Amino acid sequence: MPPWGAALALLLAAIALLGLLVPSLRRLGRRTVGARTLPGARGQDDNEEADSGGPADQFSNGREPLPGGCRLICKPSALAQCLLRALRRSAALEPGPRSWLSGPHLQTLCHFVFPVGPGPELAREYLQLADDGLVALDWVVGPCGRGRRVTNAGGLPAVLLVIPNAWGRLTRNVLGLCLLALERGYYPVIFHRRGHHGCPLISPRLQPFGDPSDLKEAVTYIRFRHPAAPLFAVSEGSGSALLLSYLGECGSSSYVTGAACISPVLRCREWFEAGLPWLYERGFLLHQKIALSRYATALEDTVDTSKLFRSRSLREFEETLFCHTKSFPISWDTYWDHNDPLRDVDEAAVPVLCICSADDPVCGPPDHFLPTELFHSNPYFFLLLSRHGGHCGFLRQEPLPAWSHEVILEYFRTLTDFFRTEERMKGLSKHRASFLGGRRRWGTLQKREVSSSSSLDDIFSWKRSYTR
Repeated sequence: MPPWGAALALLLAAIALLGLLVPSLRRLGRRTVGARTLPGARGQDDNEEADSGGPADQFSNGREPLPGGCRLICKPSALAQCLLRALRRSAALEPGPRSWLSGPHLQTLCHFVFPVGPGPELAREYLQLADDGLVALDWVVGPCGRGRRVTNAGGLPAVLLVIPNAWGRLTRNVLGLCLLALERGYYPVIFHRRGHHGCPLISPRLQPFGDPSDLKEAVTYIRFRHPAAPLFAVSEGSGSALLLSYLGECGSSSYVTGAACISPVLRCREWFEAGLPWLYERGFLLHQKIALSRYATALEDTVDTSKLFRSRSLREFEETLFCHTKSFPISWDTYWDHNDPLRDVDEAAVPVLCICSADDPVCGPPDHFLPTELFHSNPYFFLLLSRHGGHCGFLRQEPLPAWSHEVILEYFRTLTDFFRTEERMKGLSKHRASFLGGRRRWGTLQKREVSSSSSLDDIFSWKRSYTR
């Protein structure tokens, strides 16, 4: 094991020890996090938490509670009502028995630190980009569950594009999501950036935090391979900046039908500048240094590698790698003008579900890292805020998968049903318009039929609330 690898192992062991020593999330939730839930859907602990008030409550004005103390925050629309009904019926949100993994640090560390174990079978493809760089696509080809279900009525499996975190670490939760999606009839594919997870770095250029240019080419290729299959996308943690940037830049021309973000980092610049709790900051920073150390010689012509590997914070590392370049240096402000994931959010035309936790130790309190005005004003964005779950954790007792995975796949199924119903209504309205037009030519149209035709606007009222 390289020296840095041993140091990383020791640091992560220290974090795990800290997570074991901190008070359980149940006791912490009674003091800091509380929200009311539906009657009959909570236990004694939930009742105590509901009376205390906390971060989750201030974002729930005018919203109906969900099982497990979760809240759906969004702009009212027909799609929002459809999603709310689906979440109320979701068994994944029902509170289960208390687990030793209930604390936010343990939820987070189990996600990032614990061994991956036997994962799915992957078939890797390398995609050469327009500038001769390489990205990798890992297609999940097995093992297939016996009870595999098809996601679409036509029998064509939907493609699920999975974007890991920005550090390039393939976590156990990402692989668990891929296995569950494969069992549910999806065709998962994992996107790896330049130099990440064994993808060769053949040119001295890495992908900035929110630059979707490489992802655009990858999505175009996936669309070429599966032209008739619906495409859904899921991102994890800091990798959500890439997905949101893509959706904003592409707007209505995106090939994606629906998207979901697990514990997304939405206010990225503030997140870098404020810093993480020092154990997480050092762990993520050390992981990045280890990953880039193999390319130190190739990067010498573009960045100051000695300063890069002496970085003491994630901000300093990011600024040295992408701002203080030898060929084209830019300011920190300019960098975020081009990489803020919400810079073009008003152009996004794809439904996006963000699953966040009020006890996230990496992102921080919801009132600091969640731009709630986005979810209240933009009909394409939905926030599912839970009291517990840590950062990208949302774990349940084994062998159950993370409940966030179940919710995401149910959300995609809800989108599919909603759009299919809308298409049927479109066909019905066209048929009725043609029929009424023919009668109008013969002069036999009755007044009550005219009023019926005018009520079509009420039937499609979701268009005004769901689209701009």
